[in-house]
Amino acid sequence: MINFATGCIFEYDRDHPEGSGKGFKEEDKPNFIGSFYSKTKAMVEELLREFEDSVCTLRVRMPISSDLSNPRNFITKISRYNKVVNIPNSMTVLDELLPISIEMAKRNLKGIWNFTNPGVISHNEILELYRDYIDKNFKWANFGLEEQAKVIVAPRSNNELDASKLKAEFPELLPIKESVVKYVFEPNRKT
Repeated sequence: MINFATGCIFEYDRDHPEGSGKGFKEEDKPNFIGSFYSKTKAMVEELLREFEDSVCTLRVRMPISSDLSNPRNFITKISRYNKVVNIPNSMTVLDELLPISIEMAKRNLKGIWNFTNPGVISHNEILELYRDYIDKNFKWANFGLEEQAKVIVAPRSNNELDASKLKAEFPELLPIKESVVKYVFEPNRKT
């Protein structure tokens, strides 16, 4: 069984500082329970650990697809915000990773997997690509976590997941910045 889960159960901390390149591994215990969503997802993941011999849990983060009209697409979401925080995060490019999930099922892979492209990309880097490939007149503004906290219902998870286990199994997996260009921005190029 494949369980599409979330990697939004971690936040940068002393052992995994922002910008360090040290991501959370599959065996790390969740450290972010700032929202009901994250707290319940962490609980479900812990319960499913008892069934690791029959369940393949895929931790998805900030899903991105080539369908820029889809309101659930991370790029579509942040391109519609007035302001964004500029924090590097692990992300999942669905156009590349969904076919890999099918191959994982065929290979009968089990356990927990950080199901993200290797590395991190910041919100500003995504929006710069959006401007360069989609709308040359696109503009955005940044704000800090303190200001963001005033306008959101629940805190947001920001983290880097270590995708080395997935990369070892699928060496062709592209780093996040290359993947988002190849699978999202190049096919949608308007400028």
